[in-house]
Amino acid sequence: MRTLLFTLCAAGLFGQTDWPTYNGDYSGRRYSALDKINQSTINSLALAWVYRANPGREPQAGGGNNAPVIKGTPIEVNGVLYVTIPDHAWAVDARSGREIWHYAWKSKGGWHIGNRGAAAWHDTLYFETPDCNLVALNMADGKERWHKSICDLEQFYYASVAPIVVKDHVITGVSGDDLDIPGYIESHNARTGDLEWRWYAHPEPGTPEAKTWPSLEAMMHGGGMTWVPSTYDASLNLIYFGTGNPQPVIAGQGRMGSNLYTECIIALNPDSGKLAWYFQPSPHDTHDWDAVQTPVLFDGEIGGKPRKLLAQASRNGWFFVLDRATGERLVSSEFVKTNWALGVDAKGQPIPNPAKQPQKDGALVTPNQGGAINWPSPSFDPDTGLFYANAARAWSVYYLYDDGDKPEGWGGNDRSGYSEAMLQAIDYHTGQVRWSHKWPGNGGGVRSGLLSTAGKLLFAGDPNSNFVALDPSSGAPLWHAGLHASLTNGPITYELDGAQYVVVAAGDSLYGFAMRVK
Repeated sequence: MRTLLFTLCAAGLFGQTDWPTYNGDYSGRRYSALDKINQSTINSLALAWVYRANPGREPQAGGGNNAPVIKGTPIEVNGVLYVTIPDHAWAVDARSGREIWHYAWKSKGGWHIGNRGAAAWHDTLYFETPDCNLVALNMADGKERWHKSICDLEQFYYASVAPIVVKDHVITGVSGDDLDIPGYIESHNARTGDLEWRWYAHPEPGTPEAKTWPSLEAMMHGGGMTWVPSTYDASLNLIYFGTGNPQPVIAGQGRMGSNLYTECIIALNPDSGKLAWYFQPSPHDTHDWDAVQTPVLFDGEIGGKPRKLLAQASRNGWFFVLDRATGERLVSSEFVKTNWALGVDAKGQPIPNPAKQPQKDGALVTPNQGGAINWPSPSFDPDTGLFYANAARAWSVYYLYDDGDKPEGWGGNDRSGYSEAMLQAIDYHTGQVRWSHKWPGNGGGVRSGLLSTAGKLLFAGDPNSNFVALDPSSGAPLWHAGLHASLTNGPITYELDGAQYVVVAAGDSLYGFAMRVK
């Protein structure tokens, strides 16, 4: 069964009843063809089980605290859920929520801000640890097979990304904003863990793209972390991912220029790590607007012409649709109202307004540092043709603390003000918002990913600890369940023994909801 499953993975055709990778499949759409839970049956959806992650209360060597929070998306393969938090992985029975095994990594440090999840290949599970290791476990019993270093803890890197497996390549990313260090993505052999290639988020010295930095020193310390998993097109044999902010993070006067390849959507060959193309949503970012939001892949028509498309709702408040074969920009539009750009250039990339750069006496900017959307996953529904983003319009005053010629670290920060949260449904043909559902309460609290299904449902979390199902065509709420905390990951769905389940996390707990066939 697993051999068949991962043959389908390689072809981009995942099993219809499982959730075997971070986004459900390689496309990043977070759409399921399951439809037993639908608009007619949603009011019978009931809580089936709750699993509470309990890693123990041993002191951590790195940053963070001991309260576990499930930020990662669990994967489900053959009736078993695999879920992670920093330093820990569990196997949980997907029918009952019963724990099968627990693996604990002995940490040497690193920032324990969260873990996005695991990847599976045949009978091996892979996840990253905050102290810069890729760990491979036996899926049957959780025993460690090997671990490999993927970053340097001494340089204040850490690892929080959910890997993905393409063919026999385990693709990993890195995190870290505290020192001026370069971001990168790398591939490891799925069997041995050996490093196959590494791609840095900066150009090769001497190339035209290197001229987007004022000096070699600035470029080689320039950031561009790779926080969120890739998507993959098997027919083009390309992986797609976003890169994070340049460094120094807020004070940009020492790195004048657009600062490639930070704040970019990147297409790479997974066999060689060779760059195919790039597009930059936030040239010369000074607001911490990592462009790492999921690059979602689907086929559609633009201008009456069929295209292989890629769409991203970026943290800076702009929505982009690209030709994923070439990187050509087809649509650039705001999905929330912003005030930081003067328009777009010939490539469709926003032009930063100098007046909205951080100032010693402050500059009022929207969105805030948290962004119009953050790392939680969007969804694309092929039935409606709409792209969904759990979004916010939030204002901040951005301050510059270090106005010297060579700032380091952050060099500034923002102070947040008013915010409101909404779920946006975006027409990919035009970039226009088809409908908007405003969430009540504190707009800064939405950190929920999304899930759309063939049952004509869109699942999301609101700022008030509710798990909500909406009509994806109109945004009308259809059902909700109150949880003990706000949602902290993206929902998934799968089917076992004729029963469809929806699973979501809130804080330290997984909630399994079920619709059983009578």
